Amino acid sequence: MRWLTSRFDIDLSSPRVMGIVNVTPDSFSDGGRHAGTTAALRHCEQLIGEGAHILDIGGESTRPGSPAVPLMEELARVMPVLHGALTLGVPVSIDTYKPEVMQAALDAGVDIVNDIWALRRGNALKVVAAHPCCGVCLMHMHRDPQTMQVAPMEGDVLPDVMTFLGERAHALTERGVARERIVLDPGIGFGKTVAQNFSLLARQAELAALGFGLLAGWSRKSSLGAVTGREVPAERVSASVAAAVLAVERGARVVRVHDVRDTVDALKIWQATQGV
Repeated sequence: MRWLTSRFDIDLSSPRVMGIVNVTPDSFSDGGRHAGTTAALRHCEQLIGEGAHILDIGGESTRPGSPAVPLMEELARVMPVLHGALTLGVPVSIDTYKPEVMQAALDAGVDIVNDIWALRRGNALKVVAAHPCCGVCLMHMHRDPQTMQVAPMEGDVLPDVMTFLGERAHALTERGVARERIVLDPGIGFGKTVAQNFSLLARQAELAALGFGLLAGWSRKSSLGAVTGREVPAERVSASVAAAVLAVERGARVVRVHDVRDTVDALKIWQATQGV
């Protein structure tokens, strides 16, 4: 399996680690430690040194209840970081749902659009479909970041998640976007209960039946804290690494993480058991 992107043909026969770079003052996990351009680029370099295969750069927090960021402010946060990251020799992803930010990032040469709204806002679908080769990650989210945990989904969520992701992928492929450009994300923590999140992990192999690469984003999520009793996100490293390995074991090809070094080491151990 492969993920075709603007500059890179990413081999997904082995799991790939996507390092998170939050250019925000209000991230749930790192509290704005990398909000400035210099700090963010230093963090990019650190993550690559720790073994990150992809960088995912975002300028708006999507934690439950987080407020939307004005367009010009998001552009001011992310564009200088994107320009710097594009010189570091690895695929660069823009984490945004705003079509204008997607377009600006793609015009700058960004490789991947990672959208929690799965291209449902404005002309986002048109922006990605019009690009000749960018990669895209489509995520499932129930409701929106402001309300998703106020009234989360009910019952068995897997059928709804599968249907939604299949429909969003089809919306792209029917516009001529190659399947190899598309990766799907079940959206852990985005409008699901703790039990539902772990059900998605336990049954993740069923999502792989859709025939697209899967991305898993468990890093430091509150569901891990609910199970382990770790209330502080930074104390959920061990749980995050365990979830990442379990996700890969169940078919995820990309894991989006804060703690790159620990995840890379754990996946090397997992790979040693696979004869890779």
